[in-house]
Amino acid sequence: QVQVVESGGGLVQPGGSLRLSCAASGSGFSIDDMGWYRQPPGKGRELVASITSSGVTNYADSVKGRFTISRGNTKNTVYLEMNSLKPEDTAVYFCKARARDVLTQYQYWGPGTQVTVSS
Repeated sequence: QVQVVESGGGLVQPGGSLRLSCAASGSGFSIDDMGWYRQPPGKGRELVASITSSGVTNYADSVKGRFTISRGNTKNTVYLEMNSLKPEDTAVYFCKARARDVLTQYQYWGPGTQVTVSS
């Protein structure tokens, strides 16, 4: 069992910045890749950025050059630095963690944190 919790969402002006944090916790698991997804109002969930345990990153085209994903030293935390925010970035942002125990791979999702970009 892995718990995933996001924080850092809120209301920000267009052009502003936010930093989202995610922590995955659970005993007996090794956290592999982690990522951020988002779900705009009335739309489906989409990948924002992902990062492997070795630090390889991937970004959606819509956020390239504006967002940066990074891992904490423990590898069970992930951050999303969001700059030059646009109204279309408004969404619930979800953290996903892939974890392994001795036998099985699992994917866990956080409950999400709201990001609203509006003047």
